[in-house]
Amino acid sequence: MSTPREDQPDRPGGLDPAALSVTDTARTLTRVGGQPVSEAMIARDIEDGAPTNADGTINLVHYAAWLVRDMAESASANGGGRGD
Repeated sequence: MSTPREDQPDRPGGLDPAALSVTDTARTLTRVGGQPVSEAMIARDIEDGAPTNADGTINLVHYAAWLVRDMAESASANGGGRGD
């Protein structure tokens, strides 16, 4: 059994989804989403208002909720997206 990295909490996979760095967020989303997500993309989202923790890390659930809300607002602004 391997020991956890010093900079990561003691949990399976070594990552805390409630406190990911920009780098780990990009890697995780690329891995699970099947499309490349860069650190620059995450940084732009943060500049555009994506939520971060006080220490600058990202809560993956909060970030995902922000992305969904942002996509819904964009769809609404562009005519709804329901095919009406």
